[in-house]
Amino acid sequence: MRAERTLLVIDDDERLRSLLAEYLGGRGYTVLTAPGGVPGLERLRAGGVDLIVLDVMMPDLDGFEVCRRARSFTKTPIIMLTARGDELDRIVGLEIGADDYLPKPFNPRELLARIQAVLRRTEAAPGAEGALRAGPLAVDVDRRVASLDGKDLTLTTTEFEILRTLVANAGRVIPRERLMELARGEEWAAFDRSVDVHISHLRRKLGDDSRQPVYIKTVRGVGYTMPRDPA
Repeated sequence: MRAERTLLVIDDDERLRSLLAEYLGGRGYTVLTAPGGVPGLERLRAGGVDLIVLDVMMPDLDGFEVCRRARSFTKTPIIMLTARGDELDRIVGLEIGADDYLPKPFNPRELLARIQAVLRRTEAAPGAEGALRAGPLAVDVDRRVASLDGKDLTLTTTEFEILRTLVANAGRVIPRERLMELARGEEWAAFDRSVDVHISHLRRKLGDDSRQPVYIKTVRGVGYTMPRDPA
């Protein structure tokens, strides 16, 4: 993990902003803060942010709207903070482009672990994979760009990693637990449902019918698979 990574904390709770700035700043990150959605988006547009920690409940713009607007101009990873761990909030956040979520109240150490996991996925070395292909679907690992029939897909960091894994292993069944590790970076998250949301979102972006999918097929009780030459 590179020490100079810059985080942007968008939260109207001044005490929490100060706590996270001190805690994360003491662990090698540069921490910027914004007291609400509007100033947060302004700071994000200025550039230089590697990851956003975004609260859902804010008085000017809620976190969902901030996430929607952010996704219109940046792929910067977003971790959303959801009050009371509300499941609907988490699902909505993932559907509109968040990479992870964490229910309040939370331990700062857990947030740090999630930040590290998301940034590892963002900075993952391409290794020997290079360019991957499954039928009309192509994944350029070096450029971190995926395309369908030559048209680039707009994916979050987590969606890209899940799709890359499926394409790289086309023809094989990928256990759900492995995709959960990519989606959340934690083995215990295998009991979480967020991977299903990411798969659903990917299917929509690929134009896949969930009842008769062409690209991402469900293997009941095991996981997911992508055909070698989906058509």
